[in-house]
Amino acid sequence: MRKVVFQMMVSLDGYFEGPNREIDWHNVSGEFDDYAHQLLDSADTLLFGRITYEMMVSYWPSRMAIENDPVVAAKMNGLPKIVFSRTLKSVDWQNTVLISNNIAAEVSRLKNIPGKDLLLLGSSNLALSLLSMGLIDECQLIVNPVMLGQGRKLFQGITSPLHLQLLETKKMDSGNVVLYYKPG
Repeated sequence: MRKVVFQMMVSLDGYFEGPNREIDWHNVSGEFDDYAHQLLDSADTLLFGRITYEMMVSYWPSRMAIENDPVVAAKMNGLPKIVFSRTLKSVDWQNTVLISNNIAAEVSRLKNIPGKDLLLLGSSNLALSLLSMGLIDECQLIVNPVMLGQGRKLFQGITSPLHLQLLETKKMDSGNVVLYYKPG
């Protein structure tokens, strides 16, 4: 059975984006690039919510992305992508499918198809929904050594405790720490 792996960058004080959705505080380095390449290599399908999809489609197909980070751009553009949204009417990024309802059934179906991992990038609202349904198998949270003081908190709106088991930690040369968790 395939795993759903959720990956998110987060500040030390728990924010995943600033008050205006800015993510310019992400602390990336050569070591982060290696991590990102390995993460993308472990998956054969990308999952997004609407907001993250809109951010990703505005960047990765662009000439700037292809020139600045050709390896990641090739993977982001080439991998199959599934967007879960009740408000989008269509998607126009190559290899992208829109799912508007029955999210739990669709994710369960995808998990039962042979293949590599299903990678959920960002998409905090979708991640919270899938976590509450027991459909996320691993969380990879990259804690950046910065405090934002404001913005959107990761898992904002959680209504009951969700226990996680720490699987592994990895310190990066940038000062980031990757926390690998398993729900449950």
